[in-house]
Amino acid sequence: MTVRVAVTGAAGRMGKTLIEAVALAEGCELGAAIERPDSSLVGADAGELVGIGKNGIAIVGDIADVTDHFDVLIDFTAPVATLNNARVCGGAGKGMVIGTTGFDATQKQVLADAIGSIAVCQASNFSTGVNLCFKLLDMAARVLGDDVDIEVYEAHHRHKVDAPSGTALSMGQVVADALGRDLDEVAVYGREGQTGARDRQTIGFATVRAGDIVGDHTVMFCAEGERVEITHKASSRMSFARGAVRAAVWLASQHPGKYDMQDVLGLK
Repeated sequence: MTVRVAVTGAAGRMGKTLIEAVALAEGCELGAAIERPDSSLVGADAGELVGIGKNGIAIVGDIADVTDHFDVLIDFTAPVATLNNARVCGGAGKGMVIGTTGFDATQKQVLADAIGSIAVCQASNFSTGVNLCFKLLDMAARVLGDDVDIEVYEAHHRHKVDAPSGTALSMGQVVADALGRDLDEVAVYGREGQTGARDRQTIGFATVRAGDIVGDHTVMFCAEGERVEITHKASSRMSFARGAVRAAVWLASQHPGKYDMQDVLGLK
C-alpha cells in the first residue's frame, strides 16, 4: 500500500523539506501540497518549487479542495492554521501528523475536539534522536532523583515565534513526570535580579533565538562535584522531516486515536 501524503505550509522552510522527504521515502507519495490562499505560489508545481523536478502536484490554497487526494496530512504550520486543517481532516476522515507547537489551553481543547474521530500523531519533535533523548531523560531523572538541580537549555533560529520550544517543554515534562512533580508549578522561565538561592524542586528553562540555528537542546542534571548532560543538536530540518514522513506512513494503518512519536518508534 502506498500512502498518499499531503504537506501544508508547502512553500515554507519546513514544508519544502517535507516535500523532499516524501520524495525520498519508500511506501508513500505526495498527494497534495497546500499553501495560504493568498500565496503567489498557488498553482506552482510542488516538486519544481523544492528543486526535485516537476512532480505534477500543483500547490493549492484550500485543503478542502484536495481531501480526496491524500490519506494523511503533515502539518508543521501555526496553531490557527492547524486548527482549521484539523476541522477539515476530522470531517473528511483523514489522518494527521501534527508538528505545530505553541497552542494555548483553549486551542488545545479545540484541537482535541476536532481530531477525536481520526488517527493523529502529534509530537513536539519528530527526530528519532530527540525521541531517544526523551527515553534517556526519563531514565536519568529516575536514577538521579532529587539529588540534582535540573536545567533545560534550548536554542533556535531567529524566526521561531514560540518560547521555550515545544521540545524543551516536552523534555521538562518527561523529567517532571519521572519525579512526580507538576511542571506548571516547578517550571522557572528565565531569571533576573536578586532571585535568591535555587529551589532544588524547580526545573529551569533558558532560551536562545539567534541566526539560523536549526535546534539545540540540552538537559543538565547538576549535583555537587559532577553533572550529567543529555544533548541533541539538529544540523538539518531533514531529521524532523524524515521522522514526520515515517510517522505518516505508520499512521495510515492505525485505528483512530491519539499517538506520538514514541508509539511510532516502539519506545513505549
